[in-house]
Amino acid sequence: MKTIETSAESRIQTLQGNEYFDELPEDVLWEISEHMHLREYQRGDVLFWEGDPCDGLNIVQQGSAKIFRVSPQGRQYIVRILQEGDTFAEVPAFDGATNPANVEALETSHVWVIDSETLRGLVKRHPQFAQKVLVNFGQMLRGMVRMVSEMAFYQVTHRLARLIDEFPQEKSKPAWTQEQLAARLGTVREVVARSLKELERSGAIKIEDRRIQIADKEIFQQWVQPNH
Repeated sequence: MKTIETSAESRIQTLQGNEYFDELPEDVLWEISEHMHLREYQRGDVLFWEGDPCDGLNIVQQGSAKIFRVSPQGRQYIVRILQEGDTFAEVPAFDGATNPANVEALETSHVWVIDSETLRGLVKRHPQFAQKVLVNFGQMLRGMVRMVSEMAFYQVTHRLARLIDEFPQEKSKPAWTQEQLAARLGTVREVVARSLKELERSGAIKIEDRRIQIADKEIFQQWVQPNH
């Protein structure tokens, strides 16, 4: 990890383009910009480990990373894949506790870090900012409830179809490895392999050059929404 020199203008531009800060007055943005810096990570670098103190709110400027946890048996579960523009580490940044998960760079990545104390001060002084924090926390909670519900109520093949459905639609599906898919679904590679075969046999998907593509939308949606 290394710190990258940045201009005040680039810091302001980053804040103006982020949903947390885009409605704050410019003088407040300038104040925040004095308490943020840009870090560079290489693929495989760990941004922080579960239990580490939190430096602040993180914003991905470039690249991608994964938020993950590890079971007592050593199995990795991917909570979320972070892309450009995504924010993370909100919870420890605002509650002052340690990081609840691990984050690892998936490629060369540039990540902004905004000081936690500065953020907590904003919550006290700017109700509009505090409201945005509450809304975002609500969205994250709903997302976690959905993930837990899917693990409880859906078989792996259905959960895999729902995960594929979240992939970008404007281009071919990402070339995730079976290990990565398994980690995201909280299962093992062998189970994912069987589920992919099941989806392929049903005509829902096709796999070309290790990329998953939807072959029949109607059949695929029956896997995504099995009760409909």
